Amino acid sequence: MTDKDVNKVKRKGTFKSAPLPAEAPTGVVLAGEELVKVAVAALEDVKAQDIQVIDVREKQSITDFMIIATGTSNRQINAMLEKVREVVKARGVKPLGEEGKGESDWVLLDMDDVIVHMMTASARQFYDLERLWAGAEQSRAADARHHSPENPHEHFTKLNKDQQ
Repeated sequence: MTDKDVNKVKRKGTFKSAPLPAEAPTGVVLAGEELVKVAVAALEDVKAQDIQVIDVREKQSITDFMIIATGTSNRQINAMLEKVREVVKARGVKPLGEEGKGESDWVLLDMDDVIVHMMTASARQFYDLERLWAGAEQSRAADARHHSPENPHEHFTKLNKDQQ
């Protein structure tokens, strides 16, 4: 390719370089609680709602922590997935797998020590992972007040009345 050809490509706007990572890997691989902090910060950055961290180390051996977060739409859930994936990759963590991308109401990102569940509010109420893992040590982000036992969702109130 001649210099003249390179200039043509640059003028047309099709000459692109690869984007730089947000943060260069430090050589230290994140795991456990540090990975949870990074993932929660990424979720908060894209305005995820009702972020909850569940410590499941004593309950099973698949993972150490589960993070559950609510998105207002499928588009926001996909943005949450992209942000968490981008941030952890920049810190040297390669996710093992993803499930439910696209139009799904529930997207999962598996990072071995930490599994992140990103769901719409209706999917979160329906599957109720918090109740499934009841008894495991749980902690809520600061904005999780509306999803606490003191402030139950209408869905749960209706469900409890129907079961009586």
